[in-house]
Amino acid sequence: MPVRAVLFDMFDTLMMIEKDHAFHSPSLRSAYDFLVANGVDVEYSVFEKAYIEARDALYAKANVRLEEPHFNVRIADALNKLGYAHDVSSWLVSGATNAFCDGFMNFVIIDKHARALLKKLCKRYKLGIVSNFAIPECVLKLLERERLAGFFDVVVVSGAVNKRKPSLDIYNKALDALGVKADETVFVGDTVDADVEGPKKAGMKTVFIERRFQKDVEVACPDQTIQSLVDLPAALELC
Repeated sequence: MPVRAVLFDMFDTLMMIEKDHAFHSPSLRSAYDFLVANGVDVEYSVFEKAYIEARDALYAKANVRLEEPHFNVRIADALNKLGYAHDVSSWLVSGATNAFCDGFMNFVIIDKHARALLKKLCKRYKLGIVSNFAIPECVLKLLERERLAGFFDVVVVSGAVNKRKPSLDIYNKALDALGVKADETVFVGDTVDADVEGPKKAGMKTVFIERRFQKDVEVACPDQTIQSLVDLPAALELC
């Protein structure tokens, strides 16, 4: 079946997270600073503890069904633990989430080959992104910042649909939006379970970009393995 569409993972595929994912502490501090500036009166260590407890409790439940609650949920839950009653739609919660996003974006850079690659591929294939991230707005901001948004026909982010890879639901949402069949689509990504095993179960072909050693990749058997985005056009010809 000829390839009609290419779906990409986002982070560490098209955009790289710098400094060994060291974004968490400064990004959380940015969220805290916003909250303090708007009337939340607690020490950072107390907020951090409440946040971690809220996050871990949330994922203890969400992991069972491969769900991805929006980041607002963990902020709201942390605030409730601290005695501040705000729901997920509160301006205070959304503001803290946006502050976390702004901090995170400081650690993200575009792969140097991504823009030229997408410019080339969009002339031949339908393109989409399927990304695991709890702040979907942040993914969209990054695509706009790097002038990539116009290349994509669909962007599906786990935090927007409450499902994350390797759930078949999130891949199928992207396929449906593109109007293509799974066997006409290639998934490109850097993580074995989310970007190879999951897409294969959904019926797609896969290209694994080897950003770091993953011992399970040979068992997962991607259709093609590449070392750089430069190698992707040739790999797609072989899928």
